[in-house]
Amino acid sequence: MSMPGIPEAVHDFNLYLSGKNLHGGVTGEVKLPELESMTSTVSGAGVLGDYEAVMPGHYGSIEQEVPFRCISEDYFSMISPGAAVELTLRGAIQYTDPVTQAVRYIGMRVVIRGRCKKVQIGTVKQHGAMDSLLTLELTYIYIEMDKQPRFELDKLNNVFKVNGVDMLESIRQLT
Repeated sequence: MSMPGIPEAVHDFNLYLSGKNLHGGVTGEVKLPELESMTSTVSGAGVLGDYEAVMPGHYGSIEQEVPFRCISEDYFSMISPGAAVELTLRGAIQYTDPVTQAVRYIGMRVVIRGRCKKVQIGTVKQHGAMDSLLTLELTYIYIEMDKQPRFELDKLNNVFKVNGVDMLESIRQLT
């Protein structure tokens, strides 16, 4: 199902650490990770020049920055390099129904798992936020909209799905 109207904005969101709401501990903005497919250069007879062939399901390093207003117990609970961190972002996307022109909302959920690879404790300034930051190396990301799965990548369990379709099923049958 596509967006039933004109998407306008994320009306509100919350971030959860292993199910516990971080209640404003993070800053007002969380930039979701960039995913870049791994490729293989193709060239040779019958090919004019070369091109990068995308390898479905294979992605380079995926980093997620988690911005905190100030250091906190939640901040330090995510630092252990040997422990996995699971974060869930839940948001309400506001859209306008073009027929009725009424404002409506659709749910969005993003689940990520990984381990801390970078710690920026931040800046201490009177009357100012510290702008602390953690960077996670992700091995799992799941995105759903309106309770429908849209994207799932689990690097450690050979899972890659888009719109609920297993993109690696034919490959597993051959290997």
